[in-house]
Amino acid sequence: MKKISFLLGVLTILCFSACKKDSKPEAPAYTCATCKATPDAIAANDGSNKGIYKGVVIGSSGTIIFNLANSGTTITATMVIDGVTVNLTSNVSIVAGQSYVAPFTGTLNGSPVSINFSVSSIGQNPTVTTSSIPGHPSSTFAIIKETSASLIECFEGTYTTTKPETGTFNFILSRSLKVYSGVSKKDGSTSTGTFDGTINANNELLDNSAQKVFGKLTADNMAGTFIDGNNSTVNITSKRTF
Repeated sequence: MKKISFLLGVLTILCFSACKKDSKPEAPAYTCATCKATPDAIAANDGSNKGIYKGVVIGSSGTIIFNLANSGTTITATMVIDGVTVNLTSNVSIVAGQSYVAPFTGTLNGSPVSINFSVSSIGQNPTVTTSSIPGHPSSTFAIIKETSASLIECFEGTYTTTKPETGTFNFILSRSLKVYSGVSKKDGSTSTGTFDGTINANNELLDNSAQKVFGKLTADNMAGTFIDGNNSTVNITSKRTF
């Protein structure tokens, strides 16, 4: 299982590198009615490893939120994978000035789930180091710390190509920081690609490797079409779910 770091890595959306001749159709208007409009994180935790961490999962598809004593002493996580909610807890307490490394455990359809989470003493490099999720082997996570000034949004979606190829395309973003990061996986494959980049003034997503636009945000939708390095047309659609 590979570690995911929010601001590191090269856009390797499977074989989507070396993109060219891209186009940017606008996604239809959509607003996630159940998603938060303001951060859950409180200002007192902005510089520590306490607080809220949000992310996306590919192993099938899902989202996850870690609550590290954001308001009080409770340490929990909630994962939604393929529409099923998994509640997780940890017995490891936070020690001021130290990195936090802990297993979060729960059950999925009566079987044990274990997700090992790590983050620095000041809330940097949040990472799921290993996981055991029944029915979802080799799951990959992209995680970012939410602050009181920066709402983190989670998007789940798919891609298709004229190769032909289909797969899952999930990412997280901060509109205030103008950055995003995510993971993708070809259907039937056990390997994943990681990607990150910036969001420009036109709400277009640019990859960090080539500064190519591959999609555009419209409210809580993202869509894009471009020609990849293999001369295949790639279509991406993704919708905010958390």
